[in-house]
Amino acid sequence: MSTKYKALVIDDSGVMRKMVMKNLNEAKLADFEFIEAEDGKDALDKLKANEIHIAFVDWNMPNMTGIDFVREVRALERVNDDGPIPLVMVTSEKTMGKIQEAIDQSGADAFISKPFTVDELKHKLQKVVDKIPLVLARRLRKQAEQAQPTEQKAAGGWFGKMFG
Repeated sequence: MSTKYKALVIDDSGVMRKMVMKNLNEAKLADFEFIEAEDGKDALDKLKANEIHIAFVDWNMPNMTGIDFVREVRALERVNDDGPIPLVMVTSEKTMGKIQEAIDQSGADAFISKPFTVDELKHKLQKVVDKIPLVLARRLRKQAEQAQPTEQKAAGGWFGKMFG
């Protein structure tokens, strides 16, 4: 049974969102369930309302740019001590400066320039998609730790009770 990953596709162009989703399905990197957002603000609302496993983010959008969305998500993850979800910039920006800003300065995991091919998606995104199960495992572990009774945490869990 394959796991279905929730992918947030963020672009102010509905046509481009459809193209990204179509190409991702054709690339067969994973079984995606897509959620669409038309700008960074819309995407943040959908991120907070859904368990998102990966996001594909356009750079140039009204209300909140893609790069601002990436920065905001990374800041929220630090505050909440959440594992970083994979964020992929999918944009017509092509300069080395923009690529460096997205990946090195803002925390995007990958950068795809439009126009792109299915083969390019496969090549550039397989390692990024392979991170999703690790992020999910970390989230589950954190949830399990938070669900433990306070006394058990303080005593060091089962090991602490046996040898503490």
